[in-house]
Amino acid sequence: MATQTSEQMPTTEAVREALKEVIDPELGLNIIELGLVYDVAVDAQERTVRIEMTLTSPVCPLGPIIQTEAHAAITQQFPVIKDIDVELVWSPPWDPRTMASEDVKMMLGIW
Repeated sequence: MATQTSEQMPTTEAVREALKEVIDPELGLNIIELGLVYDVAVDAQERTVRIEMTLTSPVCPLGPIIQTEAHAAITQQFPVIKDIDVELVWSPPWDPRTMASEDVKMMLGIW
């Protein structure tokens, strides 16, 4: 697999990898492994990225911080991107039993 430079538009997979740097402050785990990121769309022509994600709870007080950190993680790694939209959605509701990685399930004690 070829490595990407900061001048190239990232792939969806590269954006997801960059989002692994964003840690949910309450759980101490990254938002990808938690299953909080539902969709990533990269538009190479417009040089934009849209991220559709949720939070562990609709009343999570750290939502704006997590959104800002997701935006910053993408901006820092891919300066070629003109615009990043990190949209919070509530459907489907987050459920760690079905959305989190196996490692996260083990850490959270979900069998």
